[in-house]
Amino acid sequence: MSGKYTKIPEEQYNKALGQFRLQLGGIMNCFMCYGLEHDVEGAMPEIVKLAEQFAMRVRGESIPIKVRDVPRRRPTD
Repeated sequence: MSGKYTKIPEEQYNKALGQFRLQLGGIMNCFMCYGLEHDVEGAMPEIVKLAEQFAMRVRGESIPIKVRDVPRRRPTD
């Protein structure tokens, strides 16, 4: 693979990203209890970023799949 692929127009990208975020929010909703709301809301943008990096990698872009250097703190810590 050459590492080059056709990018969709910004409008289509934003729509797809919005749909992904809505679906992710629906999945993560069950964790929005016991004071974990802040942690879930903080993790969701990182998951989105990882998904974008993964999508670029599998299409031939040579990029790292990484969001942070250290794990997120545990809610019980």
